[in-house]
Amino acid sequence: MSDFTKDVFTGLMFLIGILGFISGEFIVSSTLFAASAISSNVLMTRRLSK
Repeated sequence: MSDFTKDVFTGLMFLIGILGFISGEFIVSSTLFAASAISSNVLMTRRLSK
């Protein structure tokens, strides 16, 4: 996957997490927020190490 696709995927996870939080699905939204944060940190670490 290209960097753009990974960024879009991370952004979509974050937006779906926000929508889940608004609709009251707190467990799902917490999981999505955590997954997007971890993937964002992994992507940034890989970019900085290059």
